[in-house]
Amino acid sequence: MPSRRLVLLSASAALGAAAIGYPLLRPAFAGPKLDAPSAFQRVEAGEILLIDIRRPDEWDATGSPKGAQRLDMRRPDFVDALDALAKGDRSRPIALICARGVRSARMANLLTKAGFAQIFDVPEGMLGSSEGPGWIARGLPVVTN
Repeated sequence: MPSRRLVLLSASAALGAAAIGYPLLRPAFAGPKLDAPSAFQRVEAGEILLIDIRRPDEWDATGSPKGAQRLDMRRPDFVDALDALAKGDRSRPIALICARGVRSARMANLLTKAGFAQIFDVPEGMLGSSEGPGWIARGLPVVTN
């Protein structure tokens, strides 16, 4: 039976490898990207529909970007619900934001395949990633409720 120390060292190494590898899980998105300040500027100007695709508990914990619509990406009718928010206009510019850009890239790929023509990813997300410090750290406005 392995010693407790060996088990703890192995677990620590596995967690460390997972933490290092997590950014590598970000799927490639060939479409356009926006940094958080640009996304906010375009939302404020009415040029883009910003969708916060995170879970409700994440919205509760941090709030959502000011001007964003909340739409949980896990909804079985996500594409139809987004289509309704876009008023049936699949050529409307839509930006997706999540916590750190992983889920938004995945959903951007899905929506592009579903026929949405102007999907933008906000890869730094709310909390920051290798793409930037994130909406919150940049001091951009959030709404709670």
